[in-house]
Amino acid sequence: MTEKETRQAQKIYRPGVGIVLLNNAGNVLIAERLDNPGGWQMPQGGIDEGEAPETAVFREMEEEIGTRNAEILGMMNDWICYDFPQALSDRLWDGKYCGQRQKWIALRFLGSDDEIDLTTHDEPEFSAWKWVPFDELTRYAVPFKRAVYAHVVKEFMRYALPLRKPGA
Repeated sequence: MTEKETRQAQKIYRPGVGIVLLNNAGNVLIAERLDNPGGWQMPQGGIDEGEAPETAVFREMEEEIGTRNAEILGMMNDWICYDFPQALSDRLWDGKYCGQRQKWIALRFLGSDDEIDLTTHDEPEFSAWKWVPFDELTRYAVPFKRAVYAHVVKEFMRYALPLRKPGA
């Protein structure tokens, strides 16, 4: 058995967090990948050795969109796994992982849109960002992430309601 076949048989997944950043209107932030124009996704990233998902989510959010100005609303109990397409699996992280194992966390964005800056990290991942209705999220997802995004929508829809203004 080749190393690639062994890796696939063992299903080695990269641990990470998924960021469901919701604004006060109940919309979710998605960003367009620099390496895949037209490919939109929610921010996400790896969990460092010994790092808690709750810590990783704020570190990754700051690295990818330039802000930590949010509060945690909820976190999935389960880890969600997905496989990369083979061509992507061979290219990413020197082929070490067959996919990702993610803890998804819903957060309420507490800031203003001008705080979002995709260029704060040395190696930006995104070229553009926008808020989209949460229930339309899956239509933006690349095919291999659609089932994950559908699960995220089902799990966190209760947080995607517009906030009422005081006195309203």
